[in-house]
Amino acid sequence: MDSQMDGFDDAKNEETIGFRNGSVVVAPIPFSNPTIGSGLVLGAGYLFNIDEGSDPSLLGVAALRSDNGSEGYGLAANFYLNNNRWQIETLFANAQINYDLYTPAAPLPISQSGILARASLSYGFTPDASAGLSLRYLNTDINPAVPGLPPIPPPFNQFLNVEIANVGFVGKWDTRDDTIYPSKGFIVEGEATRGYTLAGLTDDYSKGWINFTHYMQPFAKAVIAARLSTCAVSTSTPFFDQCSLGGTDGFRGFSATQFLDLRSLSAQVEFRQQFTERLGAIAFAGVGMVGPQFNELKIGGTHSSYGIGARYRVSKKFPVDFSVDYARNSEREDQLYIYVGQRF
Repeated sequence: MDSQMDGFDDAKNEETIGFRNGSVVVAPIPFSNPTIGSGLVLGAGYLFNIDEGSDPSLLGVAALRSDNGSEGYGLAANFYLNNNRWQIETLFANAQINYDLYTPAAPLPISQSGILARASLSYGFTPDASAGLSLRYLNTDINPAVPGLPPIPPPFNQFLNVEIANVGFVGKWDTRDDTIYPSKGFIVEGEATRGYTLAGLTDDYSKGWINFTHYMQPFAKAVIAARLSTCAVSTSTPFFDQCSLGGTDGFRGFSATQFLDLRSLSAQVEFRQQFTERLGAIAFAGVGMVGPQFNELKIGGTHSSYGIGARYRVSKKFPVDFSVDYARNSEREDQLYIYVGQRF
């Protein structure tokens, strides 16, 4: 990766406003997480600023394959313009993802394939606060990952072949000093959606989640990030859209499908230290709960994790890090995470 950085370094002090003055990133990116295992993403992205007062916009394409047979590709286009007054974010993905479904009897390997399309349009009422609409379309099929495995048991079997359209509201209050590597400020973001079943056995359902993340800089080249997250869904929500640790909150230490329920609450804190222009490290800890109601979160117990991580900055123009995290959870299991950027 270091051999690709010369061009970024040469351009770091140049004017970057306008589509033609952006930065191209093309790289094979290894990844690892406890949900789909380890693999490689082949990605290409173009970062550019439409105007001087707006966040970087993105055009991206990526293909993914992991060691457990998961594969897929996706396209993304995110635009921020008119001093962030308008924010447009879109995603299209076609994938077959293999993961463990944690049934009451034992984890069951399943394969979920489908097409996902998502778009959101937000308007900034102030430089920091925005709200808008979100749309999502999902057509998915779920089967046992290996022939000869037991059939998927109730209540999960009612969600095996579904087509769903989600309509919702998104909101964000963002005072961070940077969107990629913030050191000061906070962001509150959330979404409330209504899912309408176009095909399949499931009923219509509702989902809402909110994350509050605060950043502070206690001394030079050090950042403390803290996140508080909560989620709630209705009783007819498909299991793959339910609240979980590692779902909408970015929690590390467990598979995102291990703890699923109608409510969740989690808290995380992370200390980040930059040693050189390229190298950094982090330490983190988190605690979370899931349950059928907020007053019943203790039924399933409290789940926690902690760990350390290394960071390598792949660009001096944009503070994007290549991240490797090692986590140990409250069940004495070790997990490895490899990804690009920060967890939150």
